[in-house]
Amino acid sequence: MVDDTLVENYARGGFMHALAFGRRPALLLVDLVEAYFSEGSPLFGGEGCRQALRGATELLGAARAAAIPVVHTNVAYQPGGRDGGVFMRKLPALAVFEAGRHPEFTGFAPGVAPAPGETVITKQYASAFFGTSLAATLTSSGIDTVLIGGVSTSGCVRATAVDCCQHGFVPVVVRDAVGDRAQGPHEANLFDLQAKYAEVVDLAAAKAYLTNLAGAG
Repeated sequence: MVDDTLVENYARGGFMHALAFGRRPALLLVDLVEAYFSEGSPLFGGEGCRQALRGATELLGAARAAAIPVVHTNVAYQPGGRDGGVFMRKLPALAVFEAGRHPEFTGFAPGVAPAPGETVITKQYASAFFGTSLAATLTSSGIDTVLIGGVSTSGCVRATAVDCCQHGFVPVVVRDAVGDRAQGPHEANLFDLQAKYAEVVDLAAAKAYLTNLAGAG
């Protein structure tokens, strides 16, 4: 966890302001596919990611109970990975997502598979917004706030949260529903997201927000 002195330092600099949550949220679950939870995968994230999966499963249940829109992302590349561009050259392990290469790693993890009517966005890069229809889908549904869970905190979750802010939605990263292969990058990125781009809340706060919305409706 981050010490108080660092928080105070950032606050004095004008960081750490709070964003008000809106009244029209959606849930966005980033890349909760087997590649990050299966030990045979080069992208296996260990207990940090498995913990996120447990939290994301609970968060998904709360979102469904509140009847808010749910969006899932996955990753897919054509054979050879040409559509992965520089990203795949930098991170060759992404080749597990080439079509037909490792089908055992590309399916959604148990407990978080999309239900009928939930949207699936297939992406090639870190952000769920880059090169996809996600912003248009959220805008056309009148969404103002996006609850975010998934993996990894320092990679696709961070990129997605930053782009969420840049597209005009309030990003709410749910701490217990995101994870990484190491605790250091996980905590550092959550701190930076809270300082500059997003609200970072625990699972209890996210569920209370959804419950209050349902009650107000």
